[in-house]
Parts: sequence; structure tokens; C-alpha cells
Amino acid sequence: MILIALTLLAPLLGGLLLPLLRFRSRKARAWYVEAVTLLTSALAAALCFTHPTEELHIIRIMTPFELVLRVDGLSRVFTGLIAFFWPLATLYAFEYMAHENRENAFFAYYTLSYAATLGISMAANLFSLYVFYECLTLATLPLVSHKRDVRSIHAGRRYLFYSLSGAALAFVGVMVLSRFGAGLDFVLGGKLNGLASRNLTLLRVVFVLSFVGFSVKAAMFPLYAWLPMASVAPTPVTALLHAVAVVNAGAYACMRLVYYCYGADFLRGTWAQGIVLCLAAFTIVFGSAMAVREQHFKRRLAYSTVSNLSYILLGVTLMTPAGMTGAMTHMVSHGLMKITLFYCAGAVLVKTGQEYVQDLRGFGKVMPFTFAVFTLASLALIGVPPLSGFLSKWNLLTAAAETGAWYGTVGIAALIVSAILTAIYLMSVVISAYFRPLNPELASLGEANHDPTWRMKVPFVVICCAIVAMGLNGAAVTAWLSDIANGLI
Repeated sequence: MILIALTLLAPLLGGLLLPLLRFRSRKARAWYVEAVTLLTSALAAALCFTHPTEELHIIRIMTPFELVLRVDGLSRVFTGLIAFFWPLATLYAFEYMAHENRENAFFAYYTLSYAATLGISMAANLFSLYVFYECLTLATLPLVSHKRDVRSIHAGRRYLFYSLSGAALAFVGVMVLSRFGAGLDFVLGGKLNGLASRNLTLLRVVFVLSFVGFSVKAAMFPLYAWLPMASVAPTPVTALLHAVAVVNAGAYACMRLVYYCYGADFLRGTWAQGIVLCLAAFTIVFGSAMAVREQHFKRRLAYSTVSNLSYILLGVTLMTPAGMTGAMTHMVSHGLMKITLFYCAGAVLVKTGQEYVQDLRGFGKVMPFTFAVFTLASLALIGVPPLSGFLSKWNLLTAAAETGAWYGTVGIAALIVSAILTAIYLMSVVISAYFRPLNPELASLGEANHDPTWRMKVPFVVICCAIVAMGLNGAAVTAWLSDIANGLI
């Protein structure tokens, strides 16, 4: 219980104190922020390894609305993921944000976002998850609109509008489950009470609304438009928004809703499952198609995120242990791959100022290290073995095939079409960077090395090693996640 409290308090207090402290230099502030982040990640890692069974009761409003934190198997996956990424993202941000203003405010909200995301990952019930879900919106909103120009303010307003709309739909689910559930605690298999059997239609309608509401942060069609617009934010923000914190929080909430609130057995084979699965499958293909036509580098990656998040949601909506295993695998794998791709886009922007795909031709010589990393992450996202993307896509494909139902076939078709489109929108960048001449308008760059410094390169190397290691240890990773999906951990 004490360890859970310390894990949440470290980034919360660290972020709140940061604007009040007077640092002698940018370096001193960097040491403070990185120390807070590393301490938090160390505490979170200790939680994942020790797996305490105690709960931290924060406050009770009324039964069953109580803020409670605990760590179960699924929590360990999400908590471990964010604990791994946040120190690396912070280190990357130091070099990137040297070119931006209001760094104190940026790193304060950046650290507070860590606290909110940990709150989501450790929530013991649906009410706690909902509260921290809203806290994450408030903490990340200033990051989206950090630049305070017309585009970023408009993106922030769109993000807030979509997030609040989704929260309203999700809140309906919280209230209905408080009536028809035996409490709001997360229990694998769900906790619906005896009244549920007499209100099947109502519960399934509310499930669809709640799923769509929580999936706003996962950018599922039709409520996806905020995500490409949020690419105007500084790259350290978009990397975490599009790879770990916000988007995975949406997918994680949907996982909790299906498997730990309603229960997969209650939903499997119903029209409610058909609706959410078809929305996820459509989003997979739609996001990939939009990425092919998008010429802005970061927005192309943003549409790729729209597609890949619905890979996770597709696994969730299969409503089988194998589907949940595939969803968790892709949540981890996509986080590794996509944060790397966004880091590459940020390095290009900081070092050369280029934002569009057509201006990246010949950049294999201008930024050799960066584009070598980009190539590796691209191959992984396409699903080339033995990298992590192959593992997660294979798990999803086999889970869909094992259902033997029409919706499994829909999922397989969506995954195959998306894989082809993914190869097009990523490898077109790679081929252009290595096999086309430098844009004449950028001749001033010459063939000098414009790669970033070690503060950006270290995260590149660490995450690339993780991409390879996860792929090479696919059997062990899948077995561990399968145990979680089956309630053995």
C-alpha cells in the first residue's frame, strides 16, 4: 500500500513543485525532472515485480464510488510500459525543448501526466479509472496547446471537445454499471448482478456507448479527428500521446470495460460485439488509407496510430483470452515502434526543420543514424519477423482465426489490408530517403551529418533493442500475457 502511494505521489508532487522552484540553469532543471521521472519509474518497476495484493483506499464518496488503487496482472503490463518509456521520453525532450518556450510549464505538465497515467493503470475499479482518465485530459491539454499559436489552440480545443464528449458517454456506463453490477471493482469475467438478465438490451446499448466513449482517446472512427490535429504539439508530447499515455489509456479502459466489468461471456456473439468490432476493423483500414495519402510527416504517423490503436481494440472486441493476449501484445509492441517513429520525425524537425514527406528524399545520408532507426521501426510496424510487430500481429491474426466466426474473418481481412497499406506509407519514406537524391532546395544541408546528440540517440538505441528483444523472445512474452488474460496472474 505504501509503495502504491509513493509511486503516485512522486510524479504528482514533483510536477506540482516544479514551477515553484528556481533553477540556476536549464541543466539543473533537467536533473530535477529526470530524477523525479527515474524515481517514479523505479517505484513502478518495484510494483510490477513485487505485485503487492494490498489496495490503497484514497477516498470514498459513497458506495460504490470510491477511489481505490491496486496492481493486478493487466496493471503490471500498462504500468511497466509507461515506466519504461517515461524516463527515455524525458531525456529526449531535453534536447527537443531547448528550441521551445515555457519549458518549466511544459515539464510540470509532462510530469503530472505521468501521475495521471499511473492512476489509470493502477485503478482498482471503473470509477477510479474514470476519475484519473479525466485528470489525464486536464494534464495533457496544456501540452497539446503548448505553442499557443492558432493551430495549437485549435488542436487543444478539438482535443478537449472530443475528450469531454467521450467522457460523457463513458460516464453513462459508470452509472449504469453501478446499478447492474455487483460493485464497480475490476474482476476478470465481470461482476453483473441478477438484475442484468432482465435488462439485456439496455446493458448492451450502454456498453456500446461506453466503449465508443472510452475509445475516443484511442481514436476509433468516427471520433478520431483530434489525434492528427494534436501532431502540432511538440514531438515529446505527440510521441507519448500517440504511443503510450493517452491513446493506450483509451485502449486499456476498453479492455477493462469488456473483460473486467461486463465480462466477455456476456457480450460474445451479440450485436453489441458486432458493432464495436466492425468499428475497430473499419478504423484499421481507414487509418492506414489516410496515412498513405497524408504528406505531412508527423500527421502520417498520427494516422498510422489511428489504425494501429484499433488493432488493439480489434483484439479486445474478439472477446476471447487469445484476443486479449493479442491486444496486450500489440499495446506493448506498438508503443515501442510508434514512439521510435515519432522520435525520428522530431529529430528531423529539430535538426533540419523539414515537416513533409517529399522533402525527406536523400535524408539517409543527411541523417544516417536517424533513418537507420526509422527503417528498423518501420519494418517492425509492417510486421517483418523477428521484430516485435510480427509477434503482435501474428497473435491477433491467430486469435481472429480461432473464433471461427464471421467477425474473425472481418478482423483478418482488415489486418491483411492494413499490413499492405502500412508497407506503402512507411517504405515510401525509407526508399525515398536512401535511393532518391536530396531535394535541390535543401542543397545547403549537403551530406554533412545532421543527426541529433546523445540525448536523443540513447532513447533510440534502447527502444530499438527492446523491439528486437521482444520479437526474439516472443514465446515467453506471449505465454506471460496469456496467463494474464486467463486470470493466472
